[in-house]
This record gives sequence, structure tokens and C-alpha cells, in this order.
Amino acid sequence: MLETKSIRKNIDLYSNRLLKRGLSDSKEKLNKIIHHDDNRKLYKAQLDKILTEYNQLSKQIGEKIQSGKKEEAEIMKKKSQKLKILRKKTSEKLKNEEAIIYEILTNLPNVPDEIVPSGNNEEDNDIIFESKRNINANKKLYPHWDLVKSFNLINFEKGNKITGAGFPVYIDKGAKLQRAIINFCIDQAIEKGYQEIQPPILVNDTSAFGTGQLPDKEGQMYKIENENLYMIPTAEVPITNLHSNEILNNSLLPIKNVAYTPCFRKEAGSWGSHVRGLNRLHQFDKVEIVQIQNKDNSSKTLDEMCDHVEHLIKLLELPYRKILLCAGDLGFSASITYDFEVYAPGQKKWLECSSVSNFKTYQTNRMNIKIRTNKEKNLAHTLNGSALALPRIVAAILENNQENDEIKIPDILQPYTGFNKITR
Repeated sequence: MLETKSIRKNIDLYSNRLLKRGLSDSKEKLNKIIHHDDNRKLYKAQLDKILTEYNQLSKQIGEKIQSGKKEEAEIMKKKSQKLKILRKKTSEKLKNEEAIIYEILTNLPNVPDEIVPSGNNEEDNDIIFESKRNINANKKLYPHWDLVKSFNLINFEKGNKITGAGFPVYIDKGAKLQRAIINFCIDQAIEKGYQEIQPPILVNDTSAFGTGQLPDKEGQMYKIENENLYMIPTAEVPITNLHSNEILNNSLLPIKNVAYTPCFRKEAGSWGSHVRGLNRLHQFDKVEIVQIQNKDNSSKTLDEMCDHVEHLIKLLELPYRKILLCAGDLGFSASITYDFEVYAPGQKKWLECSSVSNFKTYQTNRMNIKIRTNKEKNLAHTLNGSALALPRIVAAILENNQENDEIKIPDILQPYTGFNKITR
């Protein structure tokens, strides 16, 4: 959530940056926030004055009664009653102004970083790097949904039977490969100084609001009926909320956490060939890295997290590309995002496997996470990234390593799997 004081200082800058997201009425909304904040300040000052006068009068009434001046006390009581009524009315006006500001702010997305390119959709994203694919054009390559069936690795039909579409069942070496990638990603993160966390996979609406899933993505989350709980769409939600309503000493930064969790998304509106097989699921596994930083180091931290994701993909020996998202393709809460995609030659398409984002103070303003430096307290910066999202990584490994009647396991994963290839 944007800060009102920052909006006041940077209204033209914020307006222009939000225009890049396609918000044509951004200036109007920002001016509306300032207008109602002016009213808020006015009513707050009035209320403070009323409360001071009311408290002083209450004290004087007590003194008059003690000294036997009952008539004077009664006159003062009538004045006190009028102040009480005025206090209530002013308090209601103040709450109304705060509610209006809150409503506007919660529905405004984050301000894009200065280097985020303009654009409306993924076609306008900037490809920062693309590796060679080294694919033999003469070799017959199969998409992963054919491979998992012929090698008995994943069963989509049984998942559909017991739950529904988008809930696959991993079998034998398919399950072992999945677990191997999880352990590999966790171990790599720990080597980089991340602390492993095993968080709940259900969160309340306060937590979902804190990271920006609510109200923006409510339709994409599974809600527990008659409960104020949601299935997590990513481990980012519980991990970041570990420090909600906390003041952290700057000396503790960076706070670096990593977690493996299953993730749940309705993916409403998804259709077509891009959702086949593992390309888009309702339940999937993901390893998430999250950092809390100060404003001076968050940009450098974003680069470090991107380097970490890039390193994982290189170790898995997968062709990949790095993409800077344009403003129109940027997530609601993010200020800047880099996507990583791996190439799936059986499908002849790129598959997103990671998004690394800097949210700056957007999430911490919602969650009230502050940093204490000497006598100052400022909002922290939060960053997160998939490191990695497994379904498309599995798809890319299978499609890139198929060879006749076997699938080779990347060297880095073999100590985790206990086997170097998958055969029929």
C-alpha cells in the first residue's frame, strides 16, 4: 500500500508511473487522497482540542463538587455534555475520512520502478538475456504430458478422479524427481544464508491482505468455507507475515527465509494449450525465497536474488531467459519484477519458472513492518522470488533430457534422486 506522505511529496512522479500501468485516473485518485488527508488532519486537530477541553472540564467539575460549588458544577456538566456530543460527531467525521483514504489506497497498485518499461502486456516485456537452446531439429521430441505417461511418472487422470483437473498424482521416479528438486533448491538457498521455514499453508485474511493477495487476487484463491482462512497461493504470504507488526533492528538485516510449500491457485479463466500437463495447475510445489531489507540495499538484494535463481537454472542445465516485466504486466504489489523462463523443446515454448520481485514499502506498509536505525523508524523493504516453481522445471527437465527410451537426470540432481536416468 502506498504511503500518503510519499504521495504528497511525489504526486507527479507517482501519477506518471501509475499511468504506465494504464491507470488513466491516477492523478485524480492521488489528489483525492491528499484532499481527504487534509480533512483528516483538520478533524484530528479538532478532536484533539475537544478531548483536551473535555478532560480539563471533567477535572474542574470534580474540583467544584469537592469544594461544594454544585451550581457551578452543574453548568460545567452541561458544557461537558455538549463537548461529548461534539467529540462523537468529530470522531465519526475523522473515521469517515480515514475510511475513504484506506479504500482508495488498498485498491491502488504499487508504483513501478523507474527502470520498468512502458507497455500493456507480456509482448512489451524486455528480454534481458536468452541462452542457446542446442536442440537437434532432426530429433523427434515429445511434450512432457506424453513423456510422463509413457514413463509412468505422473498420472493426471487419477488426480482428476480423486480431486479434479489440475491436481496431478506423482508416481515412483516422478515423485522422487519432484522431491529431489525440492531438496536441491532448499540446500542451495541454505548455502546462500537463507533460514529454512516450514510455514502453515492456510492463512487468514489479514495475512493475505498484507502481501497484496487481497483484495486484488481474491478470485484466484481457495477459501475455506465458513472460515476466515485461505489456501496459500505462494509461501511468500506466510513467510513475509512472520514479521508483521514488528520493529526490526537494522543490525538484523537482511532477514533471509526459504520455504518449500504446496501452493493452490484457482487459475480462473485459464484455457488453451498453455494449460496442458504441468504448464498450469491448481496445486503445485514451489520453493520460495523471501528477504526483508532496508531501502538502501533492496535494489542490490534484488540483483542478488536474480543471480541465485539464474544459478539454480544453470546447475539444472536448462536453456533459459531473463525478462524484465513491463508496467502493464507487473503484479499488483510489485515495484519491479524479473521473470525467468525455461525452454521446453517438446512444446517449442518458453515456460515461466520464477518471478523475482521488489515490493519496496508496499507490503510493509500493509503489514506494519518497520526498521529501527538509531532513533529513526522507517518501513522495511520486502523482496521475494520463486527458487524454483517445480511443475515447469520438471516439464523442462523431461523435455530437454529425453533420449530414445530414457530420460537423463541432470548431474546436480543425481545425488538427490539416487538414479541417473529414467527408463521405461
